Amino acid sequence: MRLGHPCRVLAMALACTNAASAPVSVRDDAGQVLTLPAPARRVVALAPHLTELVFAAGAGARLVGVMRYSDYPAAALSLPVVGDAFAVNLEAVAALKPDLLLVWRSGMNPRQQERLRDLGVPIYESESTTVDGVAETLRRLGRLMATDASAQAAATRTEAHWQALRARYSGRPPVRVFYQLWHEPLMTVSQGHLIDQAISACGGLNVFARQGTLTPTVSWEAAVAANPQLVVTAAAKDEPPHLEAWQRFARVDAVRRQQLKIVDGHRLARMTPRFVDGAENLCELIEQAR
Repeated sequence: MRLGHPCRVLAMALACTNAASAPVSVRDDAGQVLTLPAPARRVVALAPHLTELVFAAGAGARLVGVMRYSDYPAAALSLPVVGDAFAVNLEAVAALKPDLLLVWRSGMNPRQQERLRDLGVPIYESESTTVDGVAETLRRLGRLMATDASAQAAATRTEAHWQALRARYSGRPPVRVFYQLWHEPLMTVSQGHLIDQAISACGGLNVFARQGTLTPTVSWEAAVAANPQLVVTAAAKDEPPHLEAWQRFARVDAVRRQQLKIVDGHRLARMTPRFVDGAENLCELIEQAR
């Protein structure tokens, strides 16, 4: 293989070295400008979806710690666990000597976040609420960890997949959808939630889109009165879907037409490129109910 002129090879090597050691800067979802003296090499992701995003951005090798339930991709299962949604083991985080912490802004209580700041490690706050936000997060993570090309490719694929999905189902007859977030009490999602965006993209009509909170609790009386044509919930393969209570209401269209369905909750619930895969599955269920 021809390597070219020695000076040119040396120049390329120096350029790569400089890129790997130069400062990097991004603005996070809290509006704060985060500047690192060099791309991060030891990263702790403090939410399962952030772990997934790091891998999607091509920087999985830089992860040294994750939160419980970080189960995708399979490589994440071998990483040290430093906490869960209720508490982070600060000593375990510090022992990993991270040079970057990734925090889910609304998924961790403010007091815990303040304690993390006491460690003196740079923090990137993430709060993606749209597919465009997921794509932008990928690009920012690629910048912070010097995997720009991989991150850009993943972001572009995610955007293209989402746009194609919306185009495919635009103009289809609407289907009234109730998304069961939880069964006791009965909870759903409203306008602005990522799952509501998936319902809309599929040509569905979220029957509780106009509720005042993002994940409202609703009464059975209200749910029945909304008369959904499709009821969807998320459940893992080893979990019951908890849809049996709907069978009491034979006059509801979804019950009468046997349109009580299950989706992969990890895909739809996590703000990652796989969300679009979950949305595609939801679109197929809505199309069947149409």
